[in-house]
Amino acid sequence: MRRHGLISVIIFSALGVAACDQQGLSDAEVERALKDVNVIDESNLNDVMLTVADPDEAVSYFEKTLAANPGRLDLMRGLAISLVRAGKPTAAAAAWANVLEHPQSNSEDRVEYADALIRSNQWDRAEAELDQVPPTHETFKRYRLEAMVADSNKEWNKADSFYEIAVGLTTKPSGTLNNWGYSHLTRGNFTEAERLFTEALTYDATMFTAKNNLVLARAAQRRYEMPVVQMTQVERAQLLHTAALSAIKQGDLNTGKSLLQEAIDTHPQFFDAAVRSLEALENNVNN
Repeated sequence: MRRHGLISVIIFSALGVAACDQQGLSDAEVERALKDVNVIDESNLNDVMLTVADPDEAVSYFEKTLAANPGRLDLMRGLAISLVRAGKPTAAAAAWANVLEHPQSNSEDRVEYADALIRSNQWDRAEAELDQVPPTHETFKRYRLEAMVADSNKEWNKADSFYEIAVGLTTKPSGTLNNWGYSHLTRGNFTEAERLFTEALTYDATMFTAKNNLVLARAAQRRYEMPVVQMTQVERAQLLHTAALSAIKQGDLNTGKSLLQEAIDTHPQFFDAAVRSLEALENNVNN
């Protein structure tokens, strides 16, 4: 539908230009009318590049377009966003730094810069950038990043506060709840971690990372039975394997062996890892 609409606009504008030409408008005015059509076309293409296009193709597109139109803020942002999508966080951080040098950059650009710095493992610099964001800029991403930085500094009270604020600012908090739960898992707060992973799954029942973390939190309490959550047979085999390894690590060898056998029985064609783990366990016991 968008393509048809765009074609209609171009045809209509072209007819308008022809009519204007018949009325004796100057070449400069005709050129300006055509330029307006090009802007509409480019705007749609930019949207496509930022959403559904291949990330590497998007990077190439914005690099070339920006080279032809240096200093355009929308293109600078498009390049930075595309570099993040392409899994090039160091280059993305440099691109966001360039965005911030633009006189019309804003606080959200600084938050995106901090995000790219975290992705490139530059935590101290990310924290310094977030410190420059005014308190009035209250967005989900800002507080999620603040929570992650506080986590990395083991500032648990600050992390909990920021996670709570972030969760309240989004309708899709599953990923943040999972991160929050993992924070508690690393602190040894297994009951709270279990609660947060379970809550994350109420928002996204397909999130395997949260399922796996939930099994880890339960296993840390020596509760090795599978949680009552939606899972495929393949996922069940993987989760049983996770529980088995946790049991073995904690010295519950018989339980671990039983869980490995259950994982194999659940999906024998797929789960070679459980077979290898069981063989290794039996060899160690025999030796």
